[in-house]
Amino acid sequence: MQSPYEQIGGEAGVRALVDRFYDLMDTLPEAGTVRAMHAKSLKVSRDKLFWFLSGWLGGPQLYVERFGHPRLRMRHFPFAIDTASAEQWMLCMRRAMAETVSDAALRDFLDSRFEQLALHMRNQPG
Repeated sequence: MQSPYEQIGGEAGVRALVDRFYDLMDTLPEAGTVRAMHAKSLKVSRDKLFWFLSGWLGGPQLYVERFGHPRLRMRHFPFAIDTASAEQWMLCMRRAMAETVSDAALRDFLDSRFEQLALHMRNQPG
């Protein structure tokens, strides 16, 4: 059975998803709060999410090789993340998946996993 990494198209598929995700975050007015949490240039964020998702989806552990364990909540703790911020993140990810992941079953699976991840990052009430 193929890993989600393989199903999404390996390196090229993950890169396409990440790039579309950040393109949307950078342009959708309704993602303004989550966009403001990022640096002006999204290059570093694009690379880090690409490296993280590669391993998270069952491919090469690029993030771990560079930085060790992701410790996602700790790394995101400096940012005030509430439910609205998590929903903005998910809006961008869902639209990016709709445009780059052709397999509906894979999109549904990833959507539930991404939603768990986004909600886990919350560190503010509301």
